[in-house]
Order: sequence, then structure tokens, then C-alpha cells
Amino acid sequence: MSPRRSYDQYCSAARALDLVGDRWTLLIVRELLAGPRRYTDLHADLPGVSTDVLASRLKDMERDSLTTRRRLPPPGAAYVYELTARGRELLPVLRALGSWGEAELGERRPTDAVRAHWFALPLLRALEGEGVVEVHLDEGDFHLFVGAEEGPVYGDGPAPAGFDARLALDAATCEAIARGQARLPDAVRDGRVTVTGDGTLAKALREA
Repeated sequence: MSPRRSYDQYCSAARALDLVGDRWTLLIVRELLAGPRRYTDLHADLPGVSTDVLASRLKDMERDSLTTRRRLPPPGAAYVYELTARGRELLPVLRALGSWGEAELGERRPTDAVRAHWFALPLLRALEGEGVVEVHLDEGDFHLFVGAEEGPVYGDGPAPAGFDARLALDAATCEAIARGQARLPDAVRDGRVTVTGDGTLAKALREA
């Protein structure tokens, strides 16, 4: 475990950056907002991070009480990492950072990796209310827990216990929403997003 580095400044922003300012730390938080993840899953969804750096960051985050590590019961018997309550408090930080960074996205570069669930946070910013939203993209499916105060914020694949609304859209539309160039209600009205479901969230999107 690397020794904790500090800016040695009596400032809450500096203290926060002492904990989460290292490269990859906030992106690990982004992945763990989906719930418990195995090391191999984290490594697969963080292209570009070395195994040594990922292991070091996870140890630092556990030391700083942002994550915990536990062993799954048989037949899984694998270790998983998950956010603590303190770590989950970084959700609004990531949402604000993502909103601020919309202007930096631009067009996707040939070297840019992409995962379907990386659009979860931009879509969460565009949704209001509470409920489960399933999202279908060409790159894959994921689901969102809109308004969730505890537990996972999103997850890979279809919603395991049904959904209140299902959104089907293409990558271009999703990217436009992520870049702040399109609003979700406008995309629904224009037919670029298909909404199905009978829940409150589905009805609100169709009526917006």
C-alpha cells in the first residue's frame, strides 16, 4: 500500500483531493456505483489501467474507507469490492463532474474505449423521479435505479426484476445527450428515443 500523499493544505477541497485526486480513483468509484465488482470485472471495464495501479488504488481506497472487500459465499467464492456509505457520497461529485465535462466530449475519437454503462450517469442526470429504467443501446443493455438512495445506482444487462420504463435509442442520440447537445424529453418527442412501460417514469417521459 502506497503511503498517503497530501497537499498539506487546510482546505476541504484539498483534503478531498488527498483521497480521490489520484488517477483512476474516481473512475473506480464510477464502476463500483453498479454494486459489488470483482477485480477482473473492474480491470475489464477500465481499459488502460495496469494491474499494479488498479491493485494499488483499491488498497488505498480500502484504507481510506471508500471501499470494502469481501468474499462471496460458495459457489462464487470470489472477492468483490464495493463502496462504503462514504464512497457512495461521491455520486453527486461524479454527476457534477460529468455535467461540467460535457463540453469536453466532442466527437468520439478512434482511440476512445466505450462501454454501454458509461452512459448511465449522463442519463441519470436527465431523469427525474424514482424507479427502474432499462436502457437498450447497440453497445449493450443496462439499467438505472433512478432516485436510489441506497444500493447500486445502475447495473449491466436488463433490469433483473422488471422496469418502470424502457428506453431504446441509438448511440448517436445517447452521445448527444451525454454531450448536452440534446435533451431526453426532446429526443422522445422527436422519435429518437422509444419509451415503453407503464410506470410513472415512462408516462412522464411520454408526456414531457
